Amino acid sequence: MYRYSRADLLRILRLAPRQLQTWEKAGLVTSTDDYSFFDLVQIKKVRDLCAQRVRPAVIRQSLEAMQKQVAGMENPLLEAGAYQSGRRVAFRHQGRLVEPIAGQFMFDFSASTEEGRVVNSPPRNGPELVVTDVADLFARGIALEESPSTQSEAITTYLKVLEMDPIHAAAHINLGTLYYNRQEYGLAERHYRSAIQIDPRYALAYFDLGNVLDETGRVAEAINTYKTAIQLAPTYADAHYNIALAYEKIREPRKALQHWRTYVKLDTTGPWTVHAKHQIQRILQSDSLKLVHSRRAN
Repeated sequence: MYRYSRADLLRILRLAPRQLQTWEKAGLVTSTDDYSFFDLVQIKKVRDLCAQRVRPAVIRQSLEAMQKQVAGMENPLLEAGAYQSGRRVAFRHQGRLVEPIAGQFMFDFSASTEEGRVVNSPPRNGPELVVTDVADLFARGIALEESPSTQSEAITTYLKVLEMDPIHAAAHINLGTLYYNRQEYGLAERHYRSAIQIDPRYALAYFDLGNVLDETGRVAEAINTYKTAIQLAPTYADAHYNIALAYEKIREPRKALQHWRTYVKLDTTGPWTVHAKHQIQRILQSDSLKLVHSRRAN
């Protein structure tokens, strides 16, 4: 893998030494004299967010909140698209925009608007940025996912990652999501199952597989898969939400109720919380009416 010195990093990203030191003190960047392409992509995203007047402390809080919100995510700057939203950071993950500090999902009107402007673009290959190993390829694949026009290239890049490292679970996950969004559910399922085989404790893989199973009509199997995700990550809010929906589909509202209740405890302010609260109220009212009717019949 090609490495870059501190001087290379400052030159390529046009940074002042004091800027880099500030980010190191804030815990956003590891202090070192030896960088990979992977590191350059991450630091470029920090630079672009700071250029949008997002404070380093807020970036760090956003990263920590995103890690808590999405089970299995280790580095949100590289595993999800990062966007400036006011004075905070929003992330695009699995087709949705989320502002993790507030725990709110956002409407994605346009990736080119001032409020949700993309601050990271696919890095260009050139004499200074040469993709040479698995980590570099994976980082490039993530960057290519940012734009719909380069997602086919992202698929090709992830497939190259798997040629070099067949047990790269995260590459399988990202490929599965790209295929899922293209409604190529068979391919998506294949990659999600591969990720699970590689890492049986990968909660995100079970959640994503559950979505495919639900989408293709295998609801009972989807429920069991969501259960596994929840066992691995009990605070996985989206898994509770989706399993509740699945129980509603098979007309088991009381089983759905416990997951709706868990969801609103984990996500207290998001737009899906409103729907979850309505479902809780509806189920409780329905059960109350059944009890009243039963007593009258007796």
